[in-house]
Amino acid sequence: MGLLMFSKIKPVIFCCFFLLTFKLNAKIYEITPNQVHKKVLEIMKAHANYKNLSPELIKRIYLAFLDELDPNKTYLIESDIQPWLEPTNDDLNRVLIEMNQQNYEEFEKIHKKMVQAIARKRNLIEKINSTPLPKKVKAQEFKDMKWAKNEDELFNRLLRIKSLQIDTAAKLDADLREKSLQRIEKVQNKFENELLSTPEQGIKSLILTYVLKAVASSLDTHTAYFTPDEAAQFLIVVQQRLFGIGAQLRDDLNGFTVVKIVEGGPAAEGKELKAKDRIIAVNGEPVVGMDIVDAVELIRGQKNTPVDLTVIREKKDGDEKEEEQLTIRVMRGEVVLKETRYESSTEPFADGSIGYLRLYSFYQDPESSSATDLAKAIEEMKKENNLKGIILDLRYNTGGMLSQAVAVTGLFIKKGIVVSIKDDSDAVQHLRNLEGQATWDGPLIVLTNRASASASEIVAGTLQDYGRALIVGDDHTYGKGSFQTFTLTNSQSNSVNQEGEFKVTRGRYYTVSGKSPQLTGVFSDIVAPGAISEMEIGEVFGKYPLQTDKIKDNFDDDLSDIPYLQRERVKYLYKFDLQQKLDLFTPYYATLKKNSETRIKNNKNYQTFLKNLKNKEEEDLDEEEKDNNKPYDYQLAEAYNIMKDLLMLMQLKLMNFKNS
Repeated sequence: MGLLMFSKIKPVIFCCFFLLTFKLNAKIYEITPNQVHKKVLEIMKAHANYKNLSPELIKRIYLAFLDELDPNKTYLIESDIQPWLEPTNDDLNRVLIEMNQQNYEEFEKIHKKMVQAIARKRNLIEKINSTPLPKKVKAQEFKDMKWAKNEDELFNRLLRIKSLQIDTAAKLDADLREKSLQRIEKVQNKFENELLSTPEQGIKSLILTYVLKAVASSLDTHTAYFTPDEAAQFLIVVQQRLFGIGAQLRDDLNGFTVVKIVEGGPAAEGKELKAKDRIIAVNGEPVVGMDIVDAVELIRGQKNTPVDLTVIREKKDGDEKEEEQLTIRVMRGEVVLKETRYESSTEPFADGSIGYLRLYSFYQDPESSSATDLAKAIEEMKKENNLKGIILDLRYNTGGMLSQAVAVTGLFIKKGIVVSIKDDSDAVQHLRNLEGQATWDGPLIVLTNRASASASEIVAGTLQDYGRALIVGDDHTYGKGSFQTFTLTNSQSNSVNQEGEFKVTRGRYYTVSGKSPQLTGVFSDIVAPGAISEMEIGEVFGKYPLQTDKIKDNFDDDLSDIPYLQRERVKYLYKFDLQQKLDLFTPYYATLKKNSETRIKNNKNYQTFLKNLKNKEEEDLDEEEKDNNKPYDYQLAEAYNIMKDLLMLMQLKLMNFKNS
């Protein structure tokens, strides 16, 4: 697979979203107003949209700064922060001038309000200690919270949070129960003392760090500033390797819920830990109330060493839901965050088979890459079977390397533009596939869902644009059409800058039709709902996402991004046997769609599954619908049905042609 692109692009982080929230730890790095000013200018110079601070950005920065100070909204109330929640135009313009003059006194005023709020909360906690606690408090109450309107509302919020935490602690063994509650108090005191007792210069550095974080996050969903410690953590994600158990966690106040088990990781191999399990202790150490970074550090450790997780698991007893406490031992191992990378299989059909390729991310290392691995798998399928069609499964694939998005697309098309990039200078560059022969040029379905993002959207969108594949799955993909650069990737030594590092959104990308999937995603040709089809996930739900736009289509490659003196030579070598826009599936589209809709409508189990999704209930599966403790995959089954329909319709057309 080839990649043709002229002019140098800085290292690109082309992932969709990391479900990691980095919070400032106790270690405070000294930073000056001048350094903050320079860092802000550096970030904005590279940003795709914003080149200068503006009154509108100042308003966003206020909100982001407040979220940095009080992320759980358990200290400040509306009356404390009204001037910054609803600032006047005069105030915004004044602070704009002050920030450009390296004056950050306005944020020191907000900090002083936070100091007063800490004192108030401590008084409320004393009052709560002598107040009866409410029953049956749910963690869902504390998602997407607004600022408390007054002290009474804040008191009630704190009361309910304490009830939730005590209810969780009660599930621990007696000797751990008190320790858990002490840890919650210790973490809270540590956070408060950091804001109260740090020496004056340290307080100023802390405030300036929060300012930098607020400025970065005010620009768009993916731009972020990292302290040196946080940058080192982020690098682990970028390098895609660590030692742990292979589970994605979410802080739910009453423990850390397992959101996802990383396929191929230690937890997946052990098969005991399940999604939705709530971890409340690690090796006997309570983690309720602990910062998620600290909890993850407890779970990580040396390869081939055990870690004991105390978890709460919901179970059904008739119509009632009960909870049971379990201790699960997992052997730590190397977790490649690219998961199992890919898998392949075939399913018999007629006198041949249908190939299945599942790609978990777009990866490349000295030993292998996503494109070379898939190419080998396809060649093996062709050698061992009468291969009739391929399903490429990109569900939950949140991105990876841009070059691999081009290379994977190149497995299914001839030469041509795969993706175009427009950076912060509005310069457009094209990335091209240079291989004249596709590895597979037959019937192709790309299976996607709302978590298919970034590189997945390039592959799905461009194959759809060229008419090389039918897109099947959720109604649309994630909708991330932007790319970012991370300053640390420019350092050969990977040493972290003690002033911190940043990740910044540089521009958008576009499939060959000139459309960007930013916000909208790639729309399915045939909708077959799956497990997350009702979830509100995607770029559109992020804070301040970039808007989408278009460029001209590039089916006819004019080589305009290539320097003039080189253009004729490139044209001679490249501009023949290009991929044409096809209509292979157009004659069958209406029938395929109608058949799929009818099948889904008449499948009682599928309809029950969809009903439960809309009601946000767990699916109740029959025994025959379980495979290795995984729910039956209706979406994949329907993709196979659509492929079988397509193959039969194509065969019927061929027979009619021969008989005519």
